[in-house]
Amino acid sequence: MYKAFKGTFINIVTNNLRFNMKKIIVFVSTFSALLIGAIGQNNLPAVNIQDIKGATFNTSLIQNNGKPIIISFWATWCKPCIAELTAIAENYADWQEETGVKVIAISIDDARNVAKVEPFVQGRAWDYEVYCDPNGDFKRAMSVNTVPHTFLIDGQGNIVWQHNSYNPGDEDELLELTKKVSKGEKINN
Repeated sequence: MYKAFKGTFINIVTNNLRFNMKKIIVFVSTFSALLIGAIGQNNLPAVNIQDIKGATFNTSLIQNNGKPIIISFWATWCKPCIAELTAIAENYADWQEETGVKVIAISIDDARNVAKVEPFVQGRAWDYEVYCDPNGDFKRAMSVNTVPHTFLIDGQGNIVWQHNSYNPGDEDELLELTKKVSKGEKINN
């Protein structure tokens, strides 16, 4: 009787394992396909944000005629963000001439502080397109958790590099990467 029970038990376990393994394989295959699709999808999400005057702007309209774009998420209260954008501003005209790059600054200041963004930017004379994301929709869609968070977008609209935090000199690395992207070269993120 023990042998019969043992044999039956082993058959049940083996059949259940085979059935569950099939489920696991189907799940892993499906999940992998979705993940690979998401990774391959490096384009900017389409989210409504605001310009600094309060007008709605959809991020799907961000473009630069086939040239690179730098998107920097920042806030008026973030000292490293301000340092990064100020460092870029000091050489922005040269960067534009050399690579054709466009810098877009996305403020993540919330609805209570969004009115501070325009005077803040004008006081620093940043020559960037500046938008506000007071509800954090674009920030979430881009998986931004901390600022500063900077993205480099190639001429086809693909995210090719990203970096969060800022240390003096990081803008030099960003310029070198932008030069490569402007020439159509691939970069490692």
